[in-house]
Amino acid sequence: MDFSSINWLGVIVCVVASMIVGSIWFSRKTFFPMWWKAIGKSEEDGPGSQNMGMLWGLTILASFVQAIFMSLMVNAMGSMTGGHTLVSGALAGFFLWLGFVAPSSLTNKLFANQLTAWMLEAGNHLVTFVLMGAILGAWH
Repeated sequence: MDFSSINWLGVIVCVVASMIVGSIWFSRKTFFPMWWKAIGKSEEDGPGSQNMGMLWGLTILASFVQAIFMSLMVNAMGSMTGGHTLVSGALAGFFLWLGFVAPSSLTNKLFANQLTAWMLEAGNHLVTFVLMGAILGAWH
């Protein structure tokens, strides 16, 4: 792995994009109510009872790690195909989602009997991974 090939500014932009996508995807006007119910929570449970600083800090850290490794994968795929582009980056994001994120999270949700929650979460990850790949592929 060549960490010197990472576009660090692109990684930061990907983290911000990930936070924006997640905020829109799971807003109260989009999928949050359906997801909250799908994970077995009621309106009385209300989000925010956790340590919000730690919750957001770990969320941003997770997104940062994803963006770093997305950058490495976009670079690796680009070197195999003659250069990275928006399309090759988006495809890298899609393939990472399809091969690793979707199946591993599906297994967890199947055993928890939460298929609807998986569809909502996997959709968010799909959009995020494709967007991160596209950003890093186009911005080299």
